[in-house]
Amino acid sequence: MDMPLKVSRTAAGAVLLVVMAACSDNSDQASTEGTSTPITPTAPSAPTEGAPPGAEVLGTVRTGEPFTVTVVYSDPADDPDRWQFTVRSVTCGKPLDPAVMAHAAESVGSPTPTPTPEAGKQFCVVAMDALNVGKSEAVWNADNSVSLNVGDTRYTQSQQDSAYASDYAQYFSSKGQTGPTFGLNPGSRGPEHGIFQIPPGQQPTSIWVTSGTAITTVDGVEPGYLVLLK
Repeated sequence: MDMPLKVSRTAAGAVLLVVMAACSDNSDQASTEGTSTPITPTAPSAPTEGAPPGAEVLGTVRTGEPFTVTVVYSDPADDPDRWQFTVRSVTCGKPLDPAVMAHAAESVGSPTPTPTPEAGKQFCVVAMDALNVGKSEAVWNADNSVSLNVGDTRYTQSQQDSAYASDYAQYFSSKGQTGPTFGLNPGSRGPEHGIFQIPPGQQPTSIWVTSGTAITTVDGVEPGYLVLLK
């Protein structure tokens, strides 16, 4: 008489254990379902194409956006020059400004020259605005400090290009718009032009402006700012 009852209770206990295990599995699934750690999208890094290899990119801006450069010297105890630059325009494939060239010719008493680019090249004129935001008079120009880039290919001013840029500085100074080439006091601003030559048919994509006295010094490649042109 006792045996059937004992078997019945054993069977009931086994059924209960199975039900409890099933409930436990469902509970575990419910507690973990939808709680997996979400994947955080990685923000796209700032473009660096056009910056010299190994250079620290201090900032990336676009045409018309001002940026401030603290010029790095070998002696950090010196009070550094500080400039706020704004790239206004880049014009390629056109002759250099005839008024500038005429003024340059008049200054030396020679006929108006007609500058021509190197074979297989075109002129590009970079027009910038410079504001001295430092604490003393400072001098600056685009020679050795700026490159005009087509993708990852960088073009700097040649010796002749630098002479043309000087012609632009003298012309605008004669019009009462003295630029940093001739020195600006704190709070003063003026135009600066860079003359570059790149292959015809190509369009520049960026400008690199170093915070050093040159793009590469004895200390290596200097940090700078990348100005995107498109």
